[in-house]
Amino acid sequence: MSSRRHALIPAVLLPLLLPLAACSADADPVREAGAPADGFPYTVTNCGVKTTFEAPPKRVVTMNQHVTEIMIELGLTKSLIGTAWLDDQVLPAYDKAYKSVPVVAKEYPSKEKLLSVNPDFVYGGYASAFAAKDGRTRDDLKGAGIDTRLNLENCAKGKTSMDDVFREVTEVGRTFGVADRAAKWTAEAGTTLETTAAGLEDVKPVPVFVYDSGDKTAFTAGGKGIGNDMIERAGGRNVFADLDKSFGDATWEQVVARRPEAIVIYDYGSTTVAQKKKRLLEDPVLKDVPAIRNKRFAVLPLSDAVLGVRAPAAVQRLADQLHPEAGE
Repeated sequence: MSSRRHALIPAVLLPLLLPLAACSADADPVREAGAPADGFPYTVTNCGVKTTFEAPPKRVVTMNQHVTEIMIELGLTKSLIGTAWLDDQVLPAYDKAYKSVPVVAKEYPSKEKLLSVNPDFVYGGYASAFAAKDGRTRDDLKGAGIDTRLNLENCAKGKTSMDDVFREVTEVGRTFGVADRAAKWTAEAGTTLETTAAGLEDVKPVPVFVYDSGDKTAFTAGGKGIGNDMIERAGGRNVFADLDKSFGDATWEQVVARRPEAIVIYDYGSTTVAQKKKRLLEDPVLKDVPAIRNKRFAVLPLSDAVLGVRAPAAVQRLADQLHPEAGE
């Protein structure tokens, strides 16, 4: 099970949005020794923690795949001295850059292991990256002279939307002195979303149930996370939008009562999509659910469905699965 449980495009545009990393992964700015960095000092409040940066961090450890991909997309690979917790496969455009970064731990490193690589900045994708029980709270790391950032999906007071994706990328860009790269990515991502929306103007939203995992209960996407916004933008309606969390448990009786017409499976970890489909299709409790009866499934890698740089393009991929007729 992913750490979330503990915390919780058209083809013509994809080359513009996703492979930016391929050309920018090694594009870190080189500054003269002692020269002040443009845009600094920079002060940001992230999930309640206020930090002033006098210069971009230089020794960064990322914990969770989607924040690693943000760094790579913004051409900041050379700032990475380590990474941890890979949920699924990195995008082909990011593969070379990812392989150049040492893996500090398969999941989360211990505090001792983390400190041993001497980071000056730790970027966490889920709140569990800074778990108190492991001695890795943001206060703990600050006491060791290490600044931190937590992905915004973990601290949004209301519903998370694509605006938060843009804010995340923008703030990371400012933190590392590459605001221009963040602005370029945001503009291209906005164009992708506009194109997807234009293709769905006349479709009727499909009631969708997200199946992340679970047996006795269904671990699903609630109404607060970016997944809910993505479903709506892809021409769907999340049947658990009233769940006041990014992710949470629902009973199978609730799934039956809400009659989803499509099921979106999050693909990650050791349980395959085929195994998840088999579990759902063979459950007698679900036999009368329209999505089960019609075997109507869509699939997204987990890294597509969290607050990261994949999200805008993933909306189009989900729309193509929920509304194949719209592309005809």
